[in-house]
This record gives sequence, structure tokens and C-alpha cells, in this order.
Amino acid sequence: MFDGLDLVIPAGQRVLLAGPSGSGKSTLLRAVAGLLLTAAHGEKSGRVLVDGVDVDRSPPRAGLLLPDPSAGVVAETAGRDVAFGLENHRVPREEIWPRVDGALTASRFPYGVEHPTSALSGGEMQRLLLAGSLVLDDPLLLLDEPTSMLDEAASGQVRSAVLRHIARLGCTTIIAEHRLGPWINLVDRMIVLDAAGNVTADGPPQRVLTTQGAHLIAQGVWVPGEPSPEPMTVPGSLVRPWETPPDGAGELVTAADLRVELAARLGGRRTEPVLAVDGVHAALTAGRALAVTGPSGAGKSTLVAALAGLVRPTAGRLLSHPGIAVRGRREPWKWPAPCLAARMAWVAQLPEHAVVARTVLDEVLTSGRCCGRERDCLQVRAEGLLELLGLSHLRSANPYHLSGGEQRRLMVAAAVAHGPYGLLLDEPTVGQDRNTWAAVVGVVAAARDNGSAVAVSTHDQAAVTTLAKDELALQHGRRTR
Repeated sequence: MFDGLDLVIPAGQRVLLAGPSGSGKSTLLRAVAGLLLTAAHGEKSGRVLVDGVDVDRSPPRAGLLLPDPSAGVVAETAGRDVAFGLENHRVPREEIWPRVDGALTASRFPYGVEHPTSALSGGEMQRLLLAGSLVLDDPLLLLDEPTSMLDEAASGQVRSAVLRHIARLGCTTIIAEHRLGPWINLVDRMIVLDAAGNVTADGPPQRVLTTQGAHLIAQGVWVPGEPSPEPMTVPGSLVRPWETPPDGAGELVTAADLRVELAARLGGRRTEPVLAVDGVHAALTAGRALAVTGPSGAGKSTLVAALAGLVRPTAGRLLSHPGIAVRGRREPWKWPAPCLAARMAWVAQLPEHAVVARTVLDEVLTSGRCCGRERDCLQVRAEGLLELLGLSHLRSANPYHLSGGEQRRLMVAAAVAHGPYGLLLDEPTVGQDRNTWAAVVGVVAAARDNGSAVAVSTHDQAAVTTLAKDELALQHGRRTR
């Protein structure tokens, strides 16, 4: 990932770390935190010193927020999760809970300390993990895309909380981000890595943007004020449904008065159900895209998963078109897994959780093999999608060794390669630079234009504008427009 990288960051400096997807931003944060030796692959040479001490011998006191928030959850309830670090630092018991309450408030976490962590959305989990990073008052704060799964209002609240925390402690801060604009005026320095992990720009943010803006755009950096790129042109042969939808199957799946209650487990017992979706009408229509929007925790992921046949409704109606029913059953959640996979593909909000194969190429081929797709055609589609999504050089890599942005692109390829009728994606553009964003949006748009029914849960307004004519906005599980 890095070869001869040299950096010096003075104590108390606030650094914005930028670069294309897969450039090593997350790896650099892990290196500073002293976590590289915990990795299951790769080799390391050179040293990382914090306050003159080698981090491999003595890891620094650092608050680290990972790009996959679920990887940092360690307890069943929100309060216990935030308290975990304080307990490990042997903070007196009488100090722990006031500090936990303060950190949850600062991160704008929307629930109390007893709320089950298993019942959180990705954005809510992100705020919980931020609270866990802030509560320790460590002299080093490392944040990896801390607002990537949050709506605009929640993102602003999180940035304010981070800024207050930094001002109070004077801690050294490194923030890895793709979307630079909101952070530019909050940091002292911007460091930009290229695709090979080399430093291509380093200095005060405004000076870097003024002198190297065009170069950064070419690398894929989201330079503030620049319009979103045009979606990549994608051949229909790589993305169209494997079989033509039945005649008249415009609305492949329809939901009416859909209600979904989710039950979490706490200490081995089921908790009171959480109402995630309430009385929603929606439809998946061939050749159209539906954008599902709303604040974090509004029920977007649950609705998309229900439309994909992965969640059984508590009440209401969820039916497929008769032409794609399985043995007369029109309820997608009742279909056998191979039949469901052949018809509906789902891209999870946390892509690492969906990995089933040992190599990138096998991951893209897996669903098609399970569905009995013709081998040579499936291989051509898989190889073509990996090329378009910038993953061909990783075809033999373990999917777990990819960056978060690379994993999302991999799951988009895996969802499209076997040609399902419906394509349902949960935050597919998170962690993407300008170039990979154009590739992801291009693939989804091409699938739509070639007859797939698409639904996208997202906070990315540019993706909504580009992909969808239909928008379904949720608030507290109910449709607001």
C-alpha cells in the first residue's frame, strides 16, 4: 500500500486526509493507531512514532473511528458500548456514566443508554462509535469518514461535536474523508494521497485546492464547488436482466400499507419491537429507479430489505407480479434462497457482512453459479464489471482485504452480474471518489435503462438526481412524500 511514506504531524494539528478510493487512507490511520500488526495480510517496514514512541511497542492513546462502524461495536447496549473504553482505562466507576451521557449527547445519539446496539441503523451506529471515540479524551483523534452514513443535518451536528471536542482538548486530529467541502475550514492542513499511496499534495487546504485543484479532480478527489461527474457509460450486455421480465410485469413488487417491526435481542431475550416501517406504499417498477431518502434511522434500509424479500412484513401487503412468482407464491420472503437471488439482488449498507467467497472474482460469480447462469456469459459479465468498477487488479484478492469503497463496488458488481429483475442498493456510493462514484452510478443507471427495477437507499442527493425520477422520503418509518 505504501512504499517509503514519510510524514510529520505536529502535536495539536488538525489534518484532513484525502485521496481516491483504495489509496490507503484507512491503512494510514490504522498505522498511526498501532493496529497494522493486527492485520491478517501484508508486510510492514519502517516505523510510526507517536510522541517519540514506536506504536508497535506501545500503542498510543487514540480514539479511532473505523469506516465500518459495526466492526467497533462491542456491547449489547449503547451505554455499555461507550463505557467499554473507560472501563479498560480503569476510570473510576462514579466518573464513567456521566462521561458516557456527555459523549452520547455530544455525538447527537438519538437514544438512551439501554438501547440495543443490534437495533441501530448504520448512521446511528456511526454516531455511537463517535461517542466511544470522544469519551476517552485521548490526545490523538483518528476519524475515518465519520459522517459517511449520515444525512446533512446529522453530519453538521457531528462536525460541530468534533470541533468542540478538539477545541476543548487541543488533541491532534486526522480525518480521512472523500467529501472535503464541509471540513476544509475546520482543519489546518490537507494531505492528499494518490492511488499508489504517495503524497501528491500537502499544505494549507485552501492553498492546495487553489494550486492543485485540477490535478485533484483528475485523481478523483471531491473538490468543493465542482459539479458531480457524469455517470460512466456502461454496455447493456453487462447489466441487463438475464431474462426478459414477463409481459405486463411493469411493477415487479408492490407494497401496500407495509409495516415492519424489528425485534432485537438483549442478554438472550427479545426486546420490545421497534417500529421501522409504518403504513408505506411503494413499488419496484421495471426500467425505473426509486430513491428512498430520509434522515438516519428513518427506516430506509428496512424498507429496501423488505422490497428485496429479506424481511417479512409485520402487516400490510408485499407481493410480486404473478409472472415472477415461485410455485404460485407471490410473497418474496417465502421464496427459496436460489429463487429469490435469481430475481432480486440486494447490496448491503455494510458490504463486508455480505462477503461469501474467498476471492473478488468468485464473489462476483457466486450468485450466478447458484442460479445456474450460463458459465461463459457469466464470466464475461463478471470480468467486464470488475474492469469498469476499477477492481480487475484485485480479482484474486480476498474481499476482506479491500477498502470499504472497494468492497461496495464489489458488491454492486456481484448484484448485477447474474442479471436479476430487481436491483436494491443500500448506500452504494458511500466511500467513493469522483471516478468510482461515476462508475457505480453508471452501472446502476445502465441496469435501470436496460429493464431492471431499481431501488436505492441513500443520503447522496447527486445520486438521487442522476438515477431516480421517483423519490420516497421517510421520517420515523412513515412516508413524508
